[in-house]
Amino acid sequence: MYCQKLKREAEALEKAPYPGELGQKLLESISKEAWGLWLARQTMLINENRLTPFEPEARALLKDEMEKFLFTGDAELPEGYTPPAK
Repeated sequence: MYCQKLKREAEALEKAPYPGELGQKLLESISKEAWGLWLARQTMLINENRLTPFEPEARALLKDEMEKFLFTGDAELPEGYTPPAK
């Protein structure tokens, strides 16, 4: 399948990773590799912003960031974020 995030052919997701219409859109246009990239970004966002994922505001923020990261390329790193030293 053609992955909209990676802009190339890649292995498809096996099932929708999110409920509803958005989940179907993800299933049809986002690869396993791109979803893995999002999961890593989501973890970083949760940690850097000290989010509690069960809170509605945190879920809304993560959903918005997920759509930006996977579909528009407008996602930004949290303010003040510095990658870990290697």
